[in-house]
Amino acid sequence: MELSLVAAFAVVALALVVVPGPDWAYILTSGARDHVVVPAVGGILLGYAAVTAVVVAGVGALVAAAPTAMVVLTMAGAAYVTYLGVQVLRAPETPAIAPGGYSVGDDAVAHRSRLGCLVRGAGVSASNPKGLLVFLAILPQFTRTSASWPVWVQMGALAVVFIVLCALVYLPLGHAARWLLGERPAVARNVTRLSGAAMLVVGTSLAVEQIVRSLGA
Repeated sequence: MELSLVAAFAVVALALVVVPGPDWAYILTSGARDHVVVPAVGGILLGYAAVTAVVVAGVGALVAAAPTAMVVLTMAGAAYVTYLGVQVLRAPETPAIAPGGYSVGDDAVAHRSRLGCLVRGAGVSASNPKGLLVFLAILPQFTRTSASWPVWVQMGALAVVFIVLCALVYLPLGHAARWLLGERPAVARNVTRLSGAAMLVVGTSLAVEQIVRSLGA
């Protein structure tokens, strides 16, 4: 596989990663309110890994080619992101913080919080239909049938590059939210509310876009 293709894809992928969206909103919420970063980011990466497996297996192309399946997927993703936004806005205010920015609570509660953040993070990235479309539309452009690696291996390798870039951007973002906002409850609450509102806007936009597209078909 040509390194020039990998480098070109990395530039495109980085441009996509740094654009705020559901991932950003969720990570900012996890860092500012829940003070849980690594599990939240890990969940996002896990979700993209699942999408990668679907695309590499060829199932993604079949889903994208089926209008009904894409409608169902889009509406389900929109509903999930909207649900998370509502949960963020309805959740209790920022928990008590110990010196150094850590939450105060027993280990069992902390474990459940970390596990919940992991699962929700995976849901955010895996349920986003636009993420699947990005993988389907962009990855094939950077693969070559004449390369020594099979196309599915090339797509898997490029997906790994994308996931690594996500980690490199999202981990500092989450830690910045945790450390900068952890001891500023008022600011953290505002960031959390904005993040929840952003999830609502994204989820509603996805649903409206799909409805308009269906009516115009």
